[in-house]
This record gives sequence, C-alpha cells and structure tokens, in this order.
Amino acid sequence: MKTTCNIQSRWSPVAIILMVAGFIFAWPLGLAVLAYILWGDRLQTAFDELRYRWSSNRSADSGNTAFDAYREQELRRLEEERRKLDAMRAEFDGFMHELRRAKDKEEFDRFMSQRERRNGEGFDGAAPSGAPA
Repeated sequence: MKTTCNIQSRWSPVAIILMVAGFIFAWPLGLAVLAYILWGDRLQTAFDELRYRWSSNRSADSGNTAFDAYREQELRRLEEERRKLDAMRAEFDGFMHELRRAKDKEEFDRFMSQRERRNGEGFDGAAPSGAPA
C-alpha cells in the first residue's frame, strides 16, 4: 500500500535542517530538498510514471501471445483507471478550493458585520443614515 505525504509532514524539522545544510555546503543539494518539500507528490508521480514506462518497455514480450494480449489489455485498463482517479482528485481539489474560498468569504463577511456593529459606521467610514454626524 502506497502512502502519500502531505505538505505539512514534509516540513519536518529534519527536512528543514537538511535543506539549510544543503544550502550551506552545496546549494544544489539545498535546492533539491526544497523542491522535494514543495513538489514531492508531483515529483513522485512523475518518477512512478517513468519507472512504469521503463519497466514495461524492458519486459514487453513473454513469448506467449495470449498472455501478452491479456497483459496489454490489463495495462490499458489500469492506465484508464489511473486517469479516472487523477481526474477525480483534480475535481476534489477544486471542490476543496471552493469550499475554503466560501468559508473565507463567510468569515470575512462576519468580521465586517461585527466591525460595523462595533463601530456603528459603514465600510466607508460614514455614519449610518439617521445618525447624527
């Protein structure tokens, strides 16, 4: 079972120490650690795809045409499933982004209404209508 790291777990004290030490002793090493921290999931996906393509090219034929046909069919099916999962993840990421945006807007609107009630003025600093100036 493959586990994925989220961005918070990659910003561990060890990773930060390695990054700083890398920049001090050999800046490309520090840059590589920083790239891993920021884009680790994307890099892992790209390396997995390269490894899959390399391994599938090495063992293309088994000598049994029925098995090779079955294998190709299953690989196509798995690739389609991977594309579906990637599309679902992108859709979910978009949903979460919209959810965070809506929550942020709600919190901001609540802050502004509390501020207006507290100050007794509108957003532009003018006194509310009917109040003495």
